[in-house]
Amino acid sequence: MAVGLTMRSLWFKIRAAWFLGVQSVLRVARYRCSLLLRINSVVRLRVPMPIGPFFRRPTIRRPISSGVDRWTRDVEYFGWFKIPLRMPTPDWFLNPFNGARYNGAGAPWWKLPDFGADAGDIKAIWELSRWNWVVAYALNACSGSSGAIDRLNQWIDDWCHCNPPFLGPNWKCGQEAAIRVIHLALAAKILGQVEGPSGELLNLVRVHLRRIEPTLEYAVGQDNNHGTSEAAALFIGGSWLRVAADDRQGEKWEALGRKWLEERIGRLIAEDGSFSQYSTNYHRLLLDTMSLAEAWRREMDAPDFSSVCASRCRAAVSWLRSFVDPDSGDVPNSGANDGAWLIPFGSTDPRDFRPSVQLGAALFLGRAAYPEGSWNEILRLLELSIPEMEMAPAESTAFDDGGFACLCAGTVRAFVRYPRFRFRPSHADALHVDLWVDGENLLRDGGTFSYAAGQPDCHYFPGTASHNTIQFDDRDQMPRLSRFLFGEWLRSRDVRLPVQAGGKMMFSASYRDWLGAEHRRSVELGQGRLFVEDRVSGFRRKAVLRWRLAPGTWRQDGQRCTNGRVSIDVSADVSLSRMELVTGWESRYYLKKEPIPVIEVESPGACVFKTTILW
Repeated sequence: MAVGLTMRSLWFKIRAAWFLGVQSVLRVARYRCSLLLRINSVVRLRVPMPIGPFFRRPTIRRPISSGVDRWTRDVEYFGWFKIPLRMPTPDWFLNPFNGARYNGAGAPWWKLPDFGADAGDIKAIWELSRWNWVVAYALNACSGSSGAIDRLNQWIDDWCHCNPPFLGPNWKCGQEAAIRVIHLALAAKILGQVEGPSGELLNLVRVHLRRIEPTLEYAVGQDNNHGTSEAAALFIGGSWLRVAADDRQGEKWEALGRKWLEERIGRLIAEDGSFSQYSTNYHRLLLDTMSLAEAWRREMDAPDFSSVCASRCRAAVSWLRSFVDPDSGDVPNSGANDGAWLIPFGSTDPRDFRPSVQLGAALFLGRAAYPEGSWNEILRLLELSIPEMEMAPAESTAFDDGGFACLCAGTVRAFVRYPRFRFRPSHADALHVDLWVDGENLLRDGGTFSYAAGQPDCHYFPGTASHNTIQFDDRDQMPRLSRFLFGEWLRSRDVRLPVQAGGKMMFSASYRDWLGAEHRRSVELGQGRLFVEDRVSGFRRKAVLRWRLAPGTWRQDGQRCTNGRVSIDVSADVSLSRMELVTGWESRYYLKKEPIPVIEVESPGACVFKTTILW
């Protein structure tokens, strides 16, 4: 029995490697072998760390309406967790979520484990070293805060002292270094110091680009945001060095960054704007990266990016805008979400996606996504004009390249996730439905919580049980092969793209999993009503339908659940084993989870579930 399971697992991994792509797998393998054999050039890198001051006092003032006092009293993590700032500088190796400190600060980064450190989730260590505060202090300084530049230089200097080049956890990830470069460039733009920057600031950029270049192949092999972020940093930092210091190495970094940025955008963004990671938050990170790269390209008066790159960026803007609630800026919590927030400014919440969409729309479409509001501050800070023409209102559509259907009926929207996997899926969320009514997320996704949590949470949040879909026999829709990899990727069947009929928007799709279980879901959205029909068969013991609800006081009366404003009725063509309200979990912010009510409906055999939601 054990031998059979091992052979099946091996077969799943071989098939997953094939789906990932031979070239991508070889890139990652070459990178890991080069570190193991110590022949990667990053192993031999030895460079001094520059010593500040890095930024001068600004000679310009910028009108900033809100949020100028951020980071003055508290240290922020993932946009929601704050601890009082009791020392002149933060502890760069503290995990405030468990009070532990990282013990490998003096070791070469490539010797440190990805997971299993005593300090817990390494992203809690990395968060302060993404340097969101660099942007915040630049904004503070331009609003007239007399001590902001001193604090900015002090924090950077202390970080450099505590994190010598390429030692410790904060050098472990090339994307983390890339985000620091992008934030340095953004701060320089805000402070009016892109031209004539200090030599130490440029040296700091050089140190980071030397870290990024040797492991770029690994980043590209991931087929995700690592490649785009690191290529963008090479382009931004390299072009800055070329223009500001006539640096020949900078010119080479700029060319390398441009090459891979254009190649990655052409590969990872489909023609309809879908991104390889099937995630709203990572889609924003991608769009912010490209928006800042494009704004910087204009700043440097560099040649245009390729026509393919430009067209894919336009499509990516339209994709994200279709998911954003115009009144709150919130989006479905779809796919992996590590809390990445590349443009953290003002008093906006990290779940407000409007600034990112507005910036991308202005740069790539020459239009505004939204009328006047706080989301225009980033345009003013980058000295970009606010377009007079607005994008057309979002309509029902499907992004079939990535497997997302958007159904609209006035102020009500339903989003259906269906499997179209050209790249590795991070969540087992096939045929999940999100429902938004007047800006409220009534049916919702579970999110991510943490990449390094214990097994229950690591399996629960990306798994089928944390989505509004059917779970067969207590297993995920795809077998889990590792922390970030599922096998036997699902394929959609009989997809009927959104169509209007009888005053309703309709969509349907189905799949058959690797053990023969089948699920067909039909969705009808009309004014005041969502109807979902689920046909399930091919499983052994049971099928469980889940509806994950907005927090509130819900009560059950037979086969109906209600909170007084919304009612949910579930029926089936067979006798059900149970229908009950239970407690589930959701994570709207990284490392934060909260309980939510969940309807669970269980059938012991093949059946047709019918769910009617009225509001």
